[in-house]
Amino acid sequence: MFLLIAEAAGFHESFARLTEGSTLYPLALQLQHHPWNGLRFWDLVQPFFMFIVGVAMPFSFKKRLVSGNRPELNRHIAMRCLKLFLFGVLLHCVYSHGPVWELWNVLVQLAFTILIAYAIMRKSATFQIGFSIFLLVLTEILYRSYNPNAPYAQGHETFGSWVDLLVMGKVNGGYWVFINFLPTAAHTIWGVVCGQLLLNPTAQTKKVRNFVLWGVLATVLGFALGFFEITPIIKRIATSSFTLASGGISILALAFFYWTIDVKGYKKNWLRFFAVVGTNSIFIYLFAETFGHLIFREFDILWNTGLFHALEAYKDWILVLESLLILLFLWYITYYLDKRRIYFKV
Repeated sequence: MFLLIAEAAGFHESFARLTEGSTLYPLALQLQHHPWNGLRFWDLVQPFFMFIVGVAMPFSFKKRLVSGNRPELNRHIAMRCLKLFLFGVLLHCVYSHGPVWELWNVLVQLAFTILIAYAIMRKSATFQIGFSIFLLVLTEILYRSYNPNAPYAQGHETFGSWVDLLVMGKVNGGYWVFINFLPTAAHTIWGVVCGQLLLNPTAQTKKVRNFVLWGVLATVLGFALGFFEITPIIKRIATSSFTLASGGISILALAFFYWTIDVKGYKKNWLRFFAVVGTNSIFIYLFAETFGHLIFREFDILWNTGLFHALEAYKDWILVLESLLILLFLWYITYYLDKRRIYFKV
């Protein structure tokens, strides 16, 4: 969430502009999505987001069932997913400065993955994992059946683009596709399974071993599919290889932080700096994607008015500083709300 609001504040864009041509530029590229076949750090943020939502679901629902019942929980999930869907659609309207029907936002994707994960979370872990594998196999079949000669070629001749034309009447210029929620539901399902294991009275060291085993297996399998050119690792259309690799890394990240913080007890104050952002995650994401983008865009416009003409040589440095100040402002909002125990729930 901290990195997502940093992007909204304009840091990723301004940092890339500042470091272009320097030795730091490869680092800046890690904060940009890969153009097609490959994997960068920024490609992992959405899988992390969808995965950790799944991890939280068993904890949240256990608490809700203490004071409620299953029908109430069903209604809560339905309303939550509806709100996420509408927020996602609204964000595209903000981006386009007018009403549009576009479904590529992560919140729209999350609305569907939560529904799928919730529908099967009362089943056994074996069934849930098996169902997630079915979704990945189904994705392979759909893409390969639609375009047998080049199922994953860069462009708009893929199954995902066909679905976009069917549902929205348009395709995305960056090749993102709406149907991504189908394979990436695996991320939320795997998060649920991991969350259920965390709730289990099983020994902590055994939990860590299980996480490491599952994480390594998924990661190796995902990269192997890409390495042997069976299925390329493409985040923009969420290929099965990408879903496996990114999902495996998400599980390994959980294993590391669970072992470090919960098992070893390394709870440092600096962790709190990032933790407060997650206390109002959906709210600060929406706020950053609207007002954060607006502040950065309006500040950038000043360079075109001649007001800062004398500082043109330092423009890139100033924009980086400005984006960091916006990021600090957005972070302080979450800190302020958390200190006063004000939490916006979806």
